[in-house]
Amino acid sequence: MAVSSKGRPHAAEGHAAVSAVLFLSLFASQSGLIALSPVLEDVGRDLDVSTAAAGQLRMITGLVAGVTALALGGIASRIDLRSQLLLGTTLLGLGSFAGALAPTFVVLALAQIPLGAAVAVLTTASTLAAAEWVAPELRARVLSWTLIGGPAAWIVGMPLVGLVSERSWRLAWLALPLAAALLAGGAVARRPSTRAEVFPVRFRDVLAHAAATRWLASELLANTAWAGMLVFAGALFTETYDTSARITGVLLAIGAASAIAGNRVARRLPEERLGLALIALGWALAAALALFGSVRPSPTTSAVLFAAVAFVAGARTIVSSTLGLGMSETLRHALMAGRAATLHFGYFAGAMVGGVALAVGGYTALGVLLGGVAAAASVTLALPAPTTVPGTRRGRWAVALPEACM
Repeated sequence: MAVSSKGRPHAAEGHAAVSAVLFLSLFASQSGLIALSPVLEDVGRDLDVSTAAAGQLRMITGLVAGVTALALGGIASRIDLRSQLLLGTTLLGLGSFAGALAPTFVVLALAQIPLGAAVAVLTTASTLAAAEWVAPELRARVLSWTLIGGPAAWIVGMPLVGLVSERSWRLAWLALPLAAALLAGGAVARRPSTRAEVFPVRFRDVLAHAAATRWLASELLANTAWAGMLVFAGALFTETYDTSARITGVLLAIGAASAIAGNRVARRLPEERLGLALIALGWALAAALALFGSVRPSPTTSAVLFAAVAFVAGARTIVSSTLGLGMSETLRHALMAGRAATLHFGYFAGAMVGGVALAVGGYTALGVLLGGVAAAASVTLALPAPTTVPGTRRGRWAVALPEACM
C-alpha cells in the first residue's frame, strides 16, 4: 500500500477499516479501566483487604497512565503509531493475565502498572492515528468513531463483567480486557507499517506555548469535573434511592449511550464554530453537573440528568479532540499525550475533590463543586493568549485555535 511522505495512508484505502481498528483500540483501553469496578467487594474479600483498599487499585492505574502519557510526548513521535498500538495491546494483555492469576493483593497492585501504561499508550496513539491515518477531510468522522470506543466498553463491559463475576472476579480480567486486547491487537497487526514522523518536541515545549497550555489546563478541569461525578454517580443512585447494583449498572450504561449520542451530534459542527462550542459545552456541563447532584426527586429524574451530563461530556470530548488535533502538526504528539495525561489525572483529582465535597455537604455539594470546576474550564478557554511562539528546528508555527478561544 502506498504511503504519503508523512506516513499517512492514502484516502483510497477508505476510512471504515481505520475507524474499526481505532474503535477497538480505545475500547480495549477503557476495558482495562473498568474491569474491577463492579467487583471491588469480591476482590477485597478474596484477597483479605477492605473494599476501600481494593478501590486504590484504580488510583494506581490512573497515576501510572498519567505519568506514562506525559513521557510519551517526547518519545512516541519516534515510534510509528502501529507499533505503539501493538505495544499498548500487549501490555494490556499481560496486565490482564497477571491480574487474573494474582495470588495476593500486592501482585494484583503490581499488575496495574502495565495496565496503566497500556491505557496511556492506547489512548494517545488511537487519537493521533485518527488524524494521521486518513485524509484531513475524514478526520472528524474517524475521530468520532474512535472516541465511541470508550463508552461502548461501558455498555458492553459492565453486563459482561457482572455475568462472569458470578463465578469469580478473576474471570472479569479474561472476559473483558484480555479479550479486548487480543481483538484490538489482531486488528492492528493486520495494518501495514508506516514510518514514524520525528518531531523532537518534549512536553515542556508545549508548556512554552500559551494557547496550548491554556487548552490543556481547560482539559484537566473538565476531565476532573466529569470523572469526579462518574466516580460517585453509582453511589448517588444506590444511596439516594436504594437501587440494586444491577439497576444502577443499567442506568450508568444508559449514560454511556448518551455520551455516544453527544459525540455523534457534535461531530457535525462546522470547524469554524468549534471554539465557541467548546466554551458553551463547558458551561452546559457545569449546569448539568450541578443539577444532577442537587435535584433528586426520583430515580427517573436523576437518570435523565445523568444522561444529560454524559451527553454534554461526550459532545465536549469530540469537539476538544478535534481542536487539539488541529492545533499544530509539529506539536501533535506532545499535545495528545498531554491530553491523555489530563484525562487520567482528572480521575485522580476528581475522586479526591469529589470525595471531600461529598463528605462535607453530600451530593448537592458534590454537584455544585464539580459544576464550578467545569465552569472554570470554559473561563480558562476564554482567556486571551498569543497564538505563536518560536518553534523547534522546523521554524515557527501557529496554533490553529479559532478566534473564539483566543
